[in-house]
Amino acid sequence: MSDAVRTGLADGVFRIEMARPEKKNALTGAMYQAMADALAAAEADPAVLVILISGAGGSFTAGNDLHDFLEKPPLDESAPVFRFIRSFANLQKPFVAAVEGVAVGVGTTMLLHCDLVYAGSGARFALPFANLGLTPEAASSLLLPLCAGHARAAEMLMLGEAFSAQRALEVGIVNAVLPDGQVLDHALERCRKLAAQPAASLRLTKQLMKRAQQALIDDTMNFEADVFKQRLVAPEAKEAFAAFFEKRKPDFSKFN
Repeated sequence: MSDAVRTGLADGVFRIEMARPEKKNALTGAMYQAMADALAAAEADPAVLVILISGAGGSFTAGNDLHDFLEKPPLDESAPVFRFIRSFANLQKPFVAAVEGVAVGVGTTMLLHCDLVYAGSGARFALPFANLGLTPEAASSLLLPLCAGHARAAEMLMLGEAFSAQRALEVGIVNAVLPDGQVLDHALERCRKLAAQPAASLRLTKQLMKRAQQALIDDTMNFEADVFKQRLVAPEAKEAFAAFFEKRKPDFSKFN
């Protein structure tokens, strides 16, 4: 287990905490691997009834740590990031998120696979894939239009601008917006209530709600991963990453 991922089990609630607060919980390959392992263990453990994911230090996650990401890019399906995405997309047990601060990239797309999401009033969400010369992942190109409608999903995925917790509530990404500092306690209370329900009934209810779309979700994730890997080595992505590290505005005009 990565030192930057903390886990614990109490009252049937298995907690995963992204714990790299000095970097706003930016995710490394080791963290993705640790969380994928944690989800697999939680899914297999009969003592785990509900899974809750959160971030330490007032942030959910700033998304990929770009230094780590570019040193070890996810060029095949065995990459930790793809394993993590498959893990949360195929969970049978209730999956809950407590979001405060930033939720960037996969920090937002994973929420589309959660059953319950609670956000702080100061939370900020962003899907900057196109801004980086990349494309959506985790079946977000399918799930976000279904959730928010095409026009609002296009605004989020194509412009890549940050949006507020209230906007996330309006488009159906989160269940409720709470005062900052109260989110985790509220999410834990909801998780404990779920844990008191018949476990088999919850798993079957979740399975029934996802049944009609699961094959399409899996197919979309596989197709997205293929496109994402191609875009990762494209000149637009190289320009976007170079501009990020050089602290300048990227110039995509020569690639049009």
